[in-house]
Amino acid sequence: MSTARTWAVALTGVDGHLVEVEADLSNQTPGFQIIGLPDKALGEAAQRVRNACVNAGLEFPRRRVTVNLSPANLPKHGSGFDLSIAVATLATEGAVRSDAIRKTVHIGELGLDGRLRPVPGVLPSVFAAARAGFERVIVPHANVDEARLVPGMDVRAAVSLAEVAALHGAEVEVADVEPVSAPLDDASAVEPLDLADVVGQDEAVDALITAAAGGHHMMLSGPPGAGKTMLARRLPGILPLLDEHEALEVAAIRSLAGRTVSRLDTVAPFEAPHHSASAAALVGGGSRVARPGAIVRAHRGVLFLDETPEFQRVALDSLRQPLESGRIEVSRSGFTASFPARFQLILAMNPCPCGNYGVRGAECACPPIAIRRYAGRLSGPLRDRIDIDLQVARVAASRATSGERSTRTSDAARQIVLAARGMARERWRGTPWRVNGEIPGEQLRQGRLRLPAQVRAPLDRALERGTVTLRAYDRVLRIAWTLSDIAGLGTPGVDELGRALFLKKGLLA
Repeated sequence: MSTARTWAVALTGVDGHLVEVEADLSNQTPGFQIIGLPDKALGEAAQRVRNACVNAGLEFPRRRVTVNLSPANLPKHGSGFDLSIAVATLATEGAVRSDAIRKTVHIGELGLDGRLRPVPGVLPSVFAAARAGFERVIVPHANVDEARLVPGMDVRAAVSLAEVAALHGAEVEVADVEPVSAPLDDASAVEPLDLADVVGQDEAVDALITAAAGGHHMMLSGPPGAGKTMLARRLPGILPLLDEHEALEVAAIRSLAGRTVSRLDTVAPFEAPHHSASAAALVGGGSRVARPGAIVRAHRGVLFLDETPEFQRVALDSLRQPLESGRIEVSRSGFTASFPARFQLILAMNPCPCGNYGVRGAECACPPIAIRRYAGRLSGPLRDRIDIDLQVARVAASRATSGERSTRTSDAARQIVLAARGMARERWRGTPWRVNGEIPGEQLRQGRLRLPAQVRAPLDRALERGTVTLRAYDRVLRIAWTLSDIAGLGTPGVDELGRALFLKKGLLA
């Protein structure tokens, strides 16, 4: 009886778990069995491994092969285990060295011709291997750039199973074959959008800079053509660039989503799902494999929901948990996956279904009940979690055709944002918070940061009248501190709090 071991990685959300792949030969009836909670795709690896070994010129064992994936109670899915199963099986009869594969993690899918095919989730898998103390990993040629983003790992790229076997001491002829390439990324590169293109919306631009400086969620309400989408798409361009850790987080999520990752992108991601997207498309999930949804793909960036009332009510309500906690839990039969989901939410909506309600010179044909029903599709708890609620009007024709260009460029706005965030970071040094939008309300209502009574008076009156809830009260305070940081003040005054109250509820102090 001969046994060989190597390692692979099982992914649950963005968390990778090292899996010991054991292959055992016995003198029972010849066959190939995989045990240890494999899914259907992994169960079919037996035939892929057998054909790949034969077509690569490697002798497949003629006795009974049992492959165990340990820990046995951890669900495993996908075809990324093929390579580890193949090398463990070959090592049972000494075709490859057992000691060589025992300290190496193998990731990759096998084609019937023996070539290695790329798999999603390589970046978080290599991260998990590095955290577990492994120093060498072998991945398909198409995934090598992604795997090498993890520092300190010896990443070996392989085109075929024969090449991997030769690397582990097998006496096999390595044929010169064409490597399997990664699918083209559907996210085509676009030119950066500049805030200077926005003309005649000075108040909205100021509000957008405030949202960027404090990490505040924002809703833009106004008729079609007012520039809501134009503003939202320029928010990533004024946000601070991602640091290395944040860029790696974003790249790992892109890898899980099946997108090509070849470098670290330091620009905040932008996700804008269509209003027909279901709750599962926003949150993520799947019946067997947990895939990140739009909420997760927007981590460290911007999630923009255009035509917000057209989204399903259950899809919108699914935003409430990640807006508070910064994470999303996906529970399915047999597994639970946790994804990071700390993003800035930008909502855009029309005043009514036809978009003309309250617009000067336009005629609205919507009955009053339709207007109320349209606005009511956004639940009160979701509205309460939005920091800035801004009405946007159409630009006058004289300004739209004047050819003028705003002096507020994205680069200038980013400098304002960086300076404001620097003040907030200094204030919250030694705490887990970095921007004002993340601060718990009690930290601003009580203790050393509590504002004087004369400054809080307008906000206190609004709370007593029931115009704002306690959650909205806290959000007004957060906006006030952000406005103070933008102005370079040490603490908010009456003007900052009055402006914050207007941005939150459209109320004048």
